[in-house]
Amino acid sequence: MHRRPIIGVTLDSEQSGGYSKYPWYAMRQNYAEAIIGAGGLPMALPHDPRLAPDYLDCIDALVVTGGAFDVDPVLYRATDRHATVTLKHSRTAAEQALTEGALARNLPVLGICGGEQLLAVVLGGSLIQHIPDAIPEALEHEQRNPRHEAGHAVAVTPGTLLHRIVGVTHMEVNSSHHQAVREPGRFAVVNAVAADSVIEGVEDSRYRFCLGVQWHPEFGIDPGDRSIFDALVGACP
Repeated sequence: MHRRPIIGVTLDSEQSGGYSKYPWYAMRQNYAEAIIGAGGLPMALPHDPRLAPDYLDCIDALVVTGGAFDVDPVLYRATDRHATVTLKHSRTAAEQALTEGALARNLPVLGICGGEQLLAVVLGGSLIQHIPDAIPEALEHEQRNPRHEAGHAVAVTPGTLLHRIVGVTHMEVNSSHHQAVREPGRFAVVNAVAADSVIEGVEDSRYRFCLGVQWHPEFGIDPGDRSIFDALVGACP
């Protein structure tokens, strides 16, 4: 019987309160459902950067998920930190170790929302710390309508991996971020932009599959969203 590729999925983390009186991990069901639907087997990855090599020994690809927090500006050599920046040090440390390790092994990597931003930073890029301050006429990237609906369109760059995957130059996507990629890194390229010029995706062709998108394809809003997970699973060794 053919074995489903094991797709490591990074978790969010919260302190005590809400679900539990003790610190807890979380992951939306649709991350797992999208991976299963594409033929993969999701595996949750707790936050311990020391164990990154052990986790990477067990998985065939990595998905770095999003969350309501930001990448530490120190990691992209920023000298200041915007007042809106919220950090989760242990999560970022674990995701950075996993992302760097996965790329070093040439495992497929998909970064989603904040995971796309971290991927850009790992590739040597930098971030806009607060879009409304940096781009006064920006679209509303923290959409008010529900996240399972589209918030705005993106233009997909022809000739990129993303374009080959989705097969179109226009996608309708959701939007849930106040930061964005400023520079994608020396060898990385931009694969999607919004109408206000905000970068919506990055990739690096030096690797088997190294793709980041600013939106949340696990919601399956655009027909191309499912294709992204299909391509990730299909790229597994």
